[in-house]
Amino acid sequence: MGLPNVDERAGHRAGPGSVGVPATGGEGHTRAAIVRLLLEEGPITATAIGGALGLAPAGVRRHLDALIESGQARAGRSAPWQQKGRGRPAKQYQLTAAGRGMLGHAYDDLAGAAIRQLREIGGEEAVTEFARKRARTLVDGIEPLPGHGAEPAAESTTGDDSARAGTAAKAEEIATALSDAGFAASTRRVGAGVQICQHHCPVAHVAEEFPELCEAELAAFREVLGTHVQRLATIANGDCACTTHVPLTVLPTAATDRPKHASPSTVAQPATDAPNDSGRSAE
Repeated sequence: MGLPNVDERAGHRAGPGSVGVPATGGEGHTRAAIVRLLLEEGPITATAIGGALGLAPAGVRRHLDALIESGQARAGRSAPWQQKGRGRPAKQYQLTAAGRGMLGHAYDDLAGAAIRQLREIGGEEAVTEFARKRARTLVDGIEPLPGHGAEPAAESTTGDDSARAGTAAKAEEIATALSDAGFAASTRRVGAGVQICQHHCPVAHVAEEFPELCEAELAAFREVLGTHVQRLATIANGDCACTTHVPLTVLPTAATDRPKHASPSTVAQPATDAPNDSGRSAE
């Protein structure tokens, strides 16, 4: 799964393939192309959808209105930091949980039954170990970065700039690997960090029952990036995407010294900042 490696809205796009051509073959193919963009690039504006697919704005809005009416999509205003120029913020569209559910979750029942049996035979430790091994396969082949805490942080050095660039590049590698595994992932810069956004989760229904899968995935990210990372949202918990914040700036006080109860809002904005509204599309 994937789109072109261009994202004019927020950072970088990861993953091979392209749907950046005019949709042909009737209304069904056009609707499917729009749904795929909402899945992999959402939240996204109607203008951006039209530009990617070579469609007129009126045609795009007609399909978006139909998706909203059916409960498969929703619209919300762009956050202030996403707005370009003056005027009323443009609407951005994304799939709802019902919309993602229409895409299907292959082998969910079988996978759930298998893990439940594994727990009966080997206990919780067996499930945890299975989740760890699965998570490692997602980032297999990505060379880990050295830990940020290996040396004291300097105030401002070329080395620090290089380390930040290296961390951002490594996050991009993770996003590419996730896209190859069907997670439709991308990265974007937010404040003093970068976010890894997984717009789809092929095991979301199983992860609802077995949170060990999400926990092991986060641990695998930490091992590769060599720094503390923070999960801000997950599809398994009902959010529109799985969003992981990766800090690029390390203060003299190590990030791990921050109180565990500190709010995520102190380090990054969540994947969707503006409240969504369910009204029909209008920009």
